[in-house]
Amino acid sequence: MTTALITGSTAGIGAAFARRLAAQGHNLVLVARNTARLSEQATELHDRHGIEAEVLTADLSTEDGIAAVEERLDDRTHPVDLLVNNAGFGNKGRYLEVSLADELTMLKVHVEAVLRLTTAATRSMRTRGRGGVVNVASVAAFLPRGTYGASKAWVVQFTQGAARDLADSGVRLMALCPGFVRTEFHERAGMGTDNIPNWMWLDADKLVAEALSDLARGRTLSIPDPRYKALMGVTKLVPRGMLGGISSRTGRKYGPR
Repeated sequence: MTTALITGSTAGIGAAFARRLAAQGHNLVLVARNTARLSEQATELHDRHGIEAEVLTADLSTEDGIAAVEERLDDRTHPVDLLVNNAGFGNKGRYLEVSLADELTMLKVHVEAVLRLTTAATRSMRTRGRGGVVNVASVAAFLPRGTYGASKAWVVQFTQGAARDLADSGVRLMALCPGFVRTEFHERAGMGTDNIPNWMWLDADKLVAEALSDLARGRTLSIPDPRYKALMGVTKLVPRGMLGGISSRTGRKYGPR
């Protein structure tokens, strides 16, 4: 039986990955900051699907948190076959309205943690000749949207570059770029969502199903839902200056996740 490790597993997209993978018979390593929520989630998934769900409490904005997950990924006696780097957050406010400390914390979670955990996972996977990594980015990666968009653009570029370098290793890497998903993401960041049209919202469970299908097909980039695929196609035709104006009027108030 294979094992999947999911960061940010207790809510939103991470929880949807956990439900889907447990239903498919995968054992899980559930990673988040809240031990009580992790334990509740692990018990529910074990009771419902009969899988083993390991709990790992870790804050990926800290050195100790990243190191703890790295150590688990380095465990060759209980290998991880699929890593889902989902942990992330948004800051409310324009550039210079957000504290530098908060900006650096975002880079710690979105960039450093993703780099280090992907590296720890793929080293072991390459030795075994199989495995997969899903790095959750955002359609914000394709828009000029400050530190959040820049960090997600890094996730996309890094993941696709690493996928190319490991193409013959049996290890698959994919960047997942969702749009607006009904999760706790916006509420935690204090971002309003009243102005977002209903048609732009995606269902987390359907998104995850499509993402896993894309990973199985060997794709290195997944933009779930035809609506967002079309929107991202349009962005290639719009001048960057105009995209910046649109992003300033909308994305600063609420960001895709």
